[in-house]
Amino acid sequence: MSVLCGLECVVCLGCTRWAWKRLTYIGSYDSETWPSATAADFEPVPRVCRVVLAVYEEDLSRPRFAPPGGYGLNPCWVFKRVSYEQTAGQCPPYLIYVDRDHGEIILAVRGLNLIRESDYKVLLDNRLGMQMFDGGYVHHGLLKAAIFMLNRESETLRQLLCELGSDYKLVLAGHSLGSGVAALMTIIVVNHRDRFGGIHRSQIRCYAIAPARCMSLNLAVKYADVINSVILQDDFLPRTPTPLEHIFGSIFCLPCLLFFVCVRDTFIPDGRKLNDARRLYVPGRIYHIVERKFCRCGRFPPEIRTAIPVDDRFEHVVLSCNTTSDHALLWIEREAQKALDMMKEREEPTIPPQQNKERTQTLEKEHMNALERAVSLNVLHAFSPPEDHYNTAKLVDRESFEDEQELPSSSYGPKSGRANWDDLVEKLFARNESGNLVLKKEIIATEGQ
Repeated sequence: MSVLCGLECVVCLGCTRWAWKRLTYIGSYDSETWPSATAADFEPVPRVCRVVLAVYEEDLSRPRFAPPGGYGLNPCWVFKRVSYEQTAGQCPPYLIYVDRDHGEIILAVRGLNLIRESDYKVLLDNRLGMQMFDGGYVHHGLLKAAIFMLNRESETLRQLLCELGSDYKLVLAGHSLGSGVAALMTIIVVNHRDRFGGIHRSQIRCYAIAPARCMSLNLAVKYADVINSVILQDDFLPRTPTPLEHIFGSIFCLPCLLFFVCVRDTFIPDGRKLNDARRLYVPGRIYHIVERKFCRCGRFPPEIRTAIPVDDRFEHVVLSCNTTSDHALLWIEREAQKALDMMKEREEPTIPPQQNKERTQTLEKEHMNALERAVSLNVLHAFSPPEDHYNTAKLVDRESFEDEQELPSSSYGPKSGRANWDDLVEKLFARNESGNLVLKKEIIATEGQ
């Protein structure tokens, strides 16, 4: 009898300790060891948030969701707007904005609309683990939406890039559901840059605001030099590791689902998570906006932490009353702008060219370290950079990251004319004997081993 009582005490103490750790876990713990971001790196984020916010408006001349001070957008620079009716439910609405002040062509995609059935269809078309793409796994519905958008707008983007000159950057951005579409579209664009006038990889940027988990870990790290995820404190979506068909349910029954996910994932070993090639993650480099601290009420001046994490990549669901409010794009834009203003006040007004070059080399090296870390943790299909990429005396050549060099450019067809992106994306795939989709170069690598 005493033994049973002792076991009960041990179980109760263990459960109490676990419950205390989970209930007191806050979003700032995810990035407490990360370095602070610089104003130069974070500067585009509030501006891109305002462009994405504009997609939610029916009439930019009479905005309903404008942040304090307005959008700061020139309506004359809105090149194209596409509504739900024009997309026929294949992808969320979006707009193309030419920012002549900053030399950017921005394609912005809106997030999930809770009253639109078409958005749920994109979200529920998951087929987790069935869609292998570029050596990793991605969300099937979001990939289909990205291909649909490229079929419609790739020629428009190419013409704008050719007309405006090589100094312009191509920026793909989205919020929530749209962030996954933008991230997967970025991967396709990077691998088919010849279809966009040969734009350099460094001229392509993606900003995933409050992103959904949409790609496997090896892809999230591989494209961290072009894809940036922005997360506000306790946002639930980047931390929800369940199949995405359950996410919309969490919006209506959030405490129950998040507690269940919390319990389940607590007992999954980290090694098992890393070795699961089909597990989806937040894409790219992460910028974490932190504004609340443990046992302290209210919001504090926000700070921005950034890193390219491999293990422990926003794996812990936060049981907080702010998990849904931190997902709101208006809050993210507001806190991002506030943090940027504070960073600019602390930093020097002008950055010497040599310092700017050193910062670029630091980002390159950080990306190399993340890629190497993924290989050391036995992440499946992790990309291992060649040794000559570690020459810190010069900038890393982005072209060497790209695996499309293994395929002759002629395989993409003629450079002129309207591209069929279904056919172009299909060239990244092959089928093995079991009928599963596998990247061609992965089959070659496997045979070589």
